[in-house]
Amino acid sequence: MTDLIAAPAPVRVPVRSPAGATFPVRRIFCVGRNFADHAREMGAAMPDPATRGHPVLFCKPADALVNDGAVPYPSGTSELHHEVELVVAIGRDAPDGVLDPAAAGALVLAYGVGLDLTRRDLQAAAKAKGLPWDTGKAFDHSAPISELVPAGEAGALSGRALSLRVNGELRQRGLLDDLVWSVPEILHEISRLFALKAGDLVFMGTPAGVAALQPGDRFTAALEGVVEFSGKILPR
Repeated sequence: MTDLIAAPAPVRVPVRSPAGATFPVRRIFCVGRNFADHAREMGAAMPDPATRGHPVLFCKPADALVNDGAVPYPSGTSELHHEVELVVAIGRDAPDGVLDPAAAGALVLAYGVGLDLTRRDLQAAAKAKGLPWDTGKAFDHSAPISELVPAGEAGALSGRALSLRVNGELRQRGLLDDLVWSVPEILHEISRLFALKAGDLVFMGTPAGVAALQPGDRFTAALEGVVEFSGKILPR
């Protein structure tokens, strides 16, 4: 059997250790409204924790990742917004069936920090018409990401914060303890709808403070005490 076109190269994310290691990416899952303060700033009511239902899930293509921090300003929008997020890298396939949250931690290989870039005007237009968010979320270069840090090196996430600075100004900061759905709970929820496999990344949702990025803006995203990365929004 002969390919009619050249096969695209696998998308890989650098891993801090061992030296030279990379993480080949299969799929990117994303979580919406996973910090109550962000849900409120977007005009969405958060359910009572006892009856919260299920999280909002969507996907980005693997080739939306940006490893070098150089982010072209996307076409079709005048409202490019930043959303800083914890990123979870899955190192083992989940067993068949719905994953028990108590077993979810064994699947986590590494952590990073990323940006879920959003064409907010296109997302808002889709929401108003009851349409999918793909044009607002799943576009080229919409997922800048740090290197990945093995979970054993990162240590416990409790008490750690996400932050984002733009041109030196703090725009977003939120404690991971304030996630509406924890990492094990999100992996459980994904497994209800998808096959969760080695090579998957999960962007876990953003705290309040999302705002516009302009060409020339420089940003630094951090999972405090674990990893950070910097980048720039390139001219249109």
